[in-house]
Amino acid sequence: MMPVILALAFGYLLGSIPFGLLVTRAAGLGDVRNIGSGNIGATNVLRTGNKGLAALTLALDALKGTAAVLIASRWGVELGIAAGFAAFLGHLFPVWLRFKGGKGVATYLGVLVAFAWQAALVFAVTWLAVALATRYSSLAALVAAVAVPVALFVMGRVDYAVVLAMMSAIVFLKHRANISRLLAGTESRIGAKG
Repeated sequence: MMPVILALAFGYLLGSIPFGLLVTRAAGLGDVRNIGSGNIGATNVLRTGNKGLAALTLALDALKGTAAVLIASRWGVELGIAAGFAAFLGHLFPVWLRFKGGKGVATYLGVLVAFAWQAALVFAVTWLAVALATRYSSLAALVAAVAVPVALFVMGRVDYAVVLAMMSAIVFLKHRANISRLLAGTESRIGAKG
């Protein structure tokens, strides 16, 4: 039981590093939580107008999920799964920011890369197709989050499919406000400032 607890703690602490907040502050852009959605993720960092910082945030938020899985997996697949799930939760509920974090999409993708790169490719292609067609990042993430557990199940990775289905459900919960705005036609499109 202790190895699982350690893997969960490690994953959570790694996942809770608020890279979006750190990179925007380091760039002299202030607190990213004061613009747009108030979120610390890459989509909101993009609203600063700095595409490079948004890309860096996306990469770092994804890498912390990947790193959690790969490091913990050295002591067993189950520990890797636990650390990846905890990293995802750490991004959503970081202890450093009073448990108010991002929506988890980049970290979700990072965990997925470590689990099964083929399913990560399904996520990326689905996200890109929906984003290009609609310019809604939230809708793209939601559709991709539905596609991933299905892809993993088809690939015969039921263990990963169950974990990613839980993570996908949480992604939907974190996007409740976005879903309401999508239905109302008031959701911000990719590249919109403020």
